[in-house]
Amino acid sequence: MKILVVDDDPIVIKSCKRILEAEGFEVFSCPSADDALEKVKHCDFDLLLMDVKMPKHDGIFLMKEIKKNWPDIPIIVMSGYPTPETIADVVKLGATQFIPKPFRPDEFMKTIRRVIQQMPPKTFFPTGAGGG
Repeated sequence: MKILVVDDDPIVIKSCKRILEAEGFEVFSCPSADDALEKVKHCDFDLLLMDVKMPKHDGIFLMKEIKKNWPDIPIIVMSGYPTPETIADVVKLGATQFIPKPFRPDEFMKTIRRVIQQMPPKTFFPTGAGGG
């Protein structure tokens, strides 16, 4: 399963990667909304983890773009500013889950697992099988 982590804080990216890779996930990361959009264009991600507050384009901008172009990718929003307004905004835009920063690894993985359990199963066809 491929997960993209989008956060302008390298410490957050490092800790997310460490936790997720230890659980066997394939983790990609980038520091900005613009970089994330480029990555999503070229790779099929199963899940996005993103910060709200980022320079230039924020997580709200990124969520709108992702939901417009790739509506089926689940998004977990992380924020160090968990105000009721922020949570309401991201949920309204289609966030699957919200997790306040800082978070403990066990809380983080509990949220990830909850989202994965809600995902519809993907249909995989081995080379030459299916479809015809």
